Amino acid sequence: MTNLIGARIKALREERSLSQDDLARLFGFKDRQTVSAIETGERRVTADELLLAVEKLGTSLDYFTDPFLLVGEGRFSWRQTNVGPGVLNGYERSAGRWIAAFRAIAPQVGRASPLLRRALGLARHSRFEDAMEAGERFAAEFELGDVPARRLAEVMEEKLRILVLMVDAFEGISGAACRLPELDVVLINRHEVAGRRHFDLAHELFHILTWDAMPPEHSEEAKEVGGNRVEQLANNFASAVLMPKTALARYGEWAELGDDDLIARLNAAADELLVTASALKWRLVALDRLKPARARAISDAALRKNGHTRREASKADVPLLFSKPFMEVIGLAIDEGRVSTRRAAGLLDLTVEDLTDLFVAHGVEPPAEL
Repeated sequence: MTNLIGARIKALREERSLSQDDLARLFGFKDRQTVSAIETGERRVTADELLLAVEKLGTSLDYFTDPFLLVGEGRFSWRQTNVGPGVLNGYERSAGRWIAAFRAIAPQVGRASPLLRRALGLARHSRFEDAMEAGERFAAEFELGDVPARRLAEVMEEKLRILVLMVDAFEGISGAACRLPELDVVLINRHEVAGRRHFDLAHELFHILTWDAMPPEHSEEAKEVGGNRVEQLANNFASAVLMPKTALARYGEWAELGDDDLIARLNAAADELLVTASALKWRLVALDRLKPARARAISDAALRKNGHTRREASKADVPLLFSKPFMEVIGLAIDEGRVSTRRAAGLLDLTVEDLTDLFVAHGVEPPAEL
């Protein structure tokens, strides 16, 4: 709790553009060293000082003490298209509640965070070929098989202990990676088409595995090609994870196909690999299986939604909200009396009835209380 309160005092101070000297004067401390010790968790805040912080900084007591808030701790990197900072920051606060709840509860029910984190040996100066090779190695090492997209989330959760959450997000928000000192999280908008979801998942995996070497921007435009160098490295890694050479070998040659046959094969193969036809096209270019000029000549409209109509695409399965590991932790917490049913439902923005249905849908035994 000492570290929690200190981190939140620091976050609020920075949000208000106050210096440590300013805060020391506000609290009546002799010097800023006391504020520094509080913010780093070296010094506890007394009850009177906490009440003074509530009064002087104009916020609620829960802001400093609620473990189910993420304030000044998590670092996010969002993939979005035309989403303003106000909307993005508002959604980030909501997502932070789910992540903070899992972070607080998981160790209490025996789901401790991993001791060590994996990392890719890549840096900003790495070549795009290096990123692709890393993606190929990842797919092989974790035996992702002929359709890597099918097992990627499972491997991230079970082998890397990355929390993967399928969420309802505002239009334009594709997903995000979140880094906490003790937890890594990937959020994916579950209403995106399957190929886009899988590409976003592999893209955010790259950011998780390279965060220390090249921290991503807080917000980047979601696209399969282009962007700054880190984003391009992430795209090359993601493409190789989802479409390794071994998975593409069964489709034969591409360059000699006529336009109609090429478009048909791109759409069909993309469906089988659970990726977008556009991402497959540019993966073939990167492997020199298709010339850039030929790829650019293919109409984007012909590859949109892998050639399916809007109605056909809308019938595709939407993943369940959140994830099974996440719901297991919430269920154990309710069963052990660590959180009430109503509070759990409120945290997840669900009714109690919807919460019960979600447990069942994920194959998780609903808590006895329900």
